[in-house]
Amino acid sequence: MVDPVSAGLGLGWLLVGPILQDLAKAALDDYVKDFFKDCIKDVEGLAKKPFAQNAVREAIKYFTQCFEQELQRSHLDKKQMQQYLQPLRQFLKQPDVRQVLGTAFQANCKYLDTGILALHWQNLRLQHPVRQNLPTFTRIVPANFLQEQPVSSLPDTFSWEQVAEKYLKSVKLIIQHNAELRQILNTNQFASMERSLARIAPIPAKFNLASYQEGLRELYEYSLNLDNLDKRSGEYEGKLTIKEIFIPQNARSCQEYLPKDYELPKEIQKRLRERGDIAAEVSPEDLERHQKAYSQQQTRSVLDVIDDVTYRYLVILGDPGSGKSTLLKYLALQWAKLSANDLSLHPIHLLIELRKYNRSQDEKKCDNFLEFIERDSSRIDHLDKNILHEWLQAGRAVVMFDGLDEVFELEKRNRIIDQIHSFTQKYPTVKTIVTSRVIGYQQQRLKNAGFHHFMLQDFEPEQIQDFIQKWHDLTLIDRLKKAALLERLQQAIAASNSIRELAGNPLLLTMMAILNRNQELPRFRAKLYEEASKVLLHKWDFEVKEKLNNDRIDPYVIDEEVKQSICGRIAYTMQSSGKQLGNIISREDVRQTITDSLSGLMGTGATACAKLMVDQLRDRNFILCFLGGYNEDYFAFVHRTFLEYFCAWEFVRQFEKQKTLDINGLIEVFREHWRDESWHEVLRLMAGMLDANFTGQILEYLIGENGEADKFSNLFLAAQCVSEVKNRNEIAAIASQLRERVKELTKYGNITHSTHPEYHIVVYQIPRQAVAAVAATWKDDPETLPWLKQCAQSDDDSHMRRAAVQELARGWKDEPGIFELLCDVAINDPFEREYDGQGNPRQTALAAMIKLYPDRPQTLELVRDRAQNDSDERLREFAQKKLAELERE
Repeated sequence: MVDPVSAGLGLGWLLVGPILQDLAKAALDDYVKDFFKDCIKDVEGLAKKPFAQNAVREAIKYFTQCFEQELQRSHLDKKQMQQYLQPLRQFLKQPDVRQVLGTAFQANCKYLDTGILALHWQNLRLQHPVRQNLPTFTRIVPANFLQEQPVSSLPDTFSWEQVAEKYLKSVKLIIQHNAELRQILNTNQFASMERSLARIAPIPAKFNLASYQEGLRELYEYSLNLDNLDKRSGEYEGKLTIKEIFIPQNARSCQEYLPKDYELPKEIQKRLRERGDIAAEVSPEDLERHQKAYSQQQTRSVLDVIDDVTYRYLVILGDPGSGKSTLLKYLALQWAKLSANDLSLHPIHLLIELRKYNRSQDEKKCDNFLEFIERDSSRIDHLDKNILHEWLQAGRAVVMFDGLDEVFELEKRNRIIDQIHSFTQKYPTVKTIVTSRVIGYQQQRLKNAGFHHFMLQDFEPEQIQDFIQKWHDLTLIDRLKKAALLERLQQAIAASNSIRELAGNPLLLTMMAILNRNQELPRFRAKLYEEASKVLLHKWDFEVKEKLNNDRIDPYVIDEEVKQSICGRIAYTMQSSGKQLGNIISREDVRQTITDSLSGLMGTGATACAKLMVDQLRDRNFILCFLGGYNEDYFAFVHRTFLEYFCAWEFVRQFEKQKTLDINGLIEVFREHWRDESWHEVLRLMAGMLDANFTGQILEYLIGENGEADKFSNLFLAAQCVSEVKNRNEIAAIASQLRERVKELTKYGNITHSTHPEYHIVVYQIPRQAVAAVAATWKDDPETLPWLKQCAQSDDDSHMRRAAVQELARGWKDEPGIFELLCDVAINDPFEREYDGQGNPRQTALAAMIKLYPDRPQTLELVRDRAQNDSDERLREFAQKKLAELERE
């Protein structure tokens, strides 16, 4: 039997032999039980079978080979490799690890839970034998710098996903060659199917699923109400349904780590922990381990996560506007589209909006979920609870609880959590899904109840493209108009990293599509954010006169300008509460800020009006949204971008309209915050909103600062500010001076008397960052392209050549001669420096050619040539891997 991980490798296995010797001495009963507990019913009887033990032994052997092969990619020597043996032994003894490896034997298994594997490796409390991929400068680092590294620090190039992919292929071969095991697996699979079919009885007439389907379609199919978002555009030419526009996002497991809790300001984290609203504080070392394990996971389609039989109980978390409710509506509508003949073959999909359920309980209309479905008048249809109980007992349902965060009172939310837990205990075979916003979510109780937690991720570029293509296809009929608007939106997103980040949120991408329909998207971000905020402010349609029953109040007093001023004051309150800019504010601070904003317009009526506006924010999302989940009410902007925009807007308003800030006051804002990267976006937006002459004075200040101790973030921030200026001719002199200062940083590695405490680290980071800054800020300058070409082909520093190649590929791929330049670098670059784990100019150029020009015959020829003839072993291996991928495609 030739396995896929052994083929073509000339090296012997250093770890496999000792691991197999351990297995020969061990009783394999427990291994078999852990491996097959989820896919074979009689696992106790199987544990003693030699064919089952052989299968487990083979699986561990191939897993160890895959693990070792992944270490080999980091070019460890034998001594370094062997020091991973003891951690691997401990790793394989853990039942959770063996259970994950055993899922590969399940029918139609496509993924392993690499998050669990990564986490268990990170938790090993041993000492790492050596730090890998250290750059050249470590020769001058003190010896103790290399000591006391935790074993969890696998080489930077190590990928659990690569290990899992190859291991899965090996397990398929094990099953193929083990007839007895294959028969057992097939028998269990068919028995499960027979049990499911046996439970399928004729659907009773009073259990009218067709009527329930129709109700779901009526309630959710057209729930994207565009006219509510876009009053200015009139009727949409096409109908937009959730089923047609839905793009499934990717998700990451967050079972051990909720990243959003650690993005809050420190003082708010402390206050929330004292009340038990978020997880207990962890050490910086543990936090780093969790962050690394989380970020290194391979993302999966959220639909694949939901279909995965490993996860019967799920919690899907996400930011406001990230698509949690839309996901559940899509799943319900998929079921609602089934034909009558197919209904008996699929579990019924029950969608329970917890906000409505909580209100129904408050009104004494129901005591539990089944009564809510049967009795509540707000339900789209009624299903007999006794028959539904039978279906649930037979596992013939998917139950989805939407919006746990929308149950605001902590006591009621905890009661519903207890009810969900009781529901899964009563109906353990029912697929159960809960959604909630991540901020304020308390994980432990549902985690203890067996729920697996996943975080929705922002749209990837391909998903953004799919969405806007569908959007224009469905909302526009005129072919020429559709093509023009689509291209305009695509260009706007491609032109700005910040706008691309905004487009990753489904709600905000929808806002951008609406804006694009009515006007050309503003080229400058501050103007784009202003227009996007107007769409959301337009939704905030608070009817003051009716709510307060006061005839003396002008019904239009809270117009767009007033709402914008309120948001500016709220953002300013958020940022002035501490040095760290955090997108969170208490209910009392929101109420007081609105009161202050309205006092000049309403007098004594401002307090009552502010209270009503805050109450409204609890029930509906506008540009501000309620963060359910804490003992105390908190609010946030629907996306951090709007916090940053309105924070900048408020500073500029104080400067231009209120005159409470002068130019020295603006410079003082920059002086206080230019070292803090969390403030850079605000400072950049301010630079774009101000008149260019004032921005020029701020640039002079930044250039004059000594930023070496802060990795020259003053100069890099200044370059970003230049990018925001609408009329650069007015700052031409200071911008030119700045460009030369940034170019000087490309030679920072040649400085011999640096005072930076981490000089050995930044000595190659700063030049690369400088190249990227010049390429981004001065892309249209006629001097930039020739300068980058010279850097790519002639600079003495290989890091500089590599950085220049990256920027040429990123920004000038269609420029004549760039393809030929990349070919030349891929073949002739005189790379000799010690490998630093980040690639080299030849590899970077070759990778760029494969990505940008995959269909050119010369690309395939060059990859094949490098795979055979390159003098660098690492590049040959890289080219061989890419060659195999290209030939498969």
